[in-house]
Amino acid sequence: MLVVHTALHGYTIEATDGRLGTVADFLIDDRSWQCRWLVVDNGNWLSGRKVLLHPSALGRVDHDHKFIPVNLTQQKVQDSPGLAEHQPVSRQYELGQYEYYGWDPFWGSRLYGYSEMGEFAGPPRYFGGQNLSLSADIPRHVTDASPNLRSLAEISGYTVHATDGDIGHVENMLVDDSSWGVRYLIVDTSNWWFGKRVLMSPFAITDISYETGTIAVNVTRSAVKGSPPWDPIDLIHQDMQERLHSYYGWQGYGW
Repeated sequence: MLVVHTALHGYTIEATDGRLGTVADFLIDDRSWQCRWLVVDNGNWLSGRKVLLHPSALGRVDHDHKFIPVNLTQQKVQDSPGLAEHQPVSRQYELGQYEYYGWDPFWGSRLYGYSEMGEFAGPPRYFGGQNLSLSADIPRHVTDASPNLRSLAEISGYTVHATDGDIGHVENMLVDDSSWGVRYLIVDTSNWWFGKRVLMSPFAITDISYETGTIAVNVTRSAVKGSPPWDPIDLIHQDMQERLHSYYGWQGYGW
């Protein structure tokens, strides 16, 4: 099911023996647009600590009651490697989390074209067509902030550049609540095309600048205007996704 990512903020995270906190944000790999970590606001339970959960630990989302179960105990989380509230997430810290919980760093990666050997094959981004090795993403001796780990809250509001001019800004994102991949950016084009919102797949992204807060996509303004219409009330169904991907020539998500 595709869900607007901000709608998940505030959902309760339930361990097997009690409450862990609420959803505060998502950290994604900005090459694959796969969620690597869910950021949990733990309130006063673990004061001063940031709690990160891997999507493989999450159970089925209960949208009616706004909670997400995790197959962990409170004690397991409490004893996990600590991370200060404002400390950046390093590659070394990520590796420690994978090892402590026994989580698979490759979980969910095949949604966007990782092979069995962990080679990255898409979406086509700003890497000159080269394949990347995911194993290089978490070396044991690197302690700086993970360079491809980005907050969805941070990306919201970025300006989106088509090949021939701006088309708007990122208003929100649609996330698959089972694979935890970002499927689409919701782009508000009101400054250019009044009252319209369009969907852009990560497959269209060619560059991201965190310094200028911009995202470049390999489509033209006229192509955006001619794209299949999107009704926000309807979110997006499979047939709509297929028409959208066929129109732009994007690869699909294994429908």
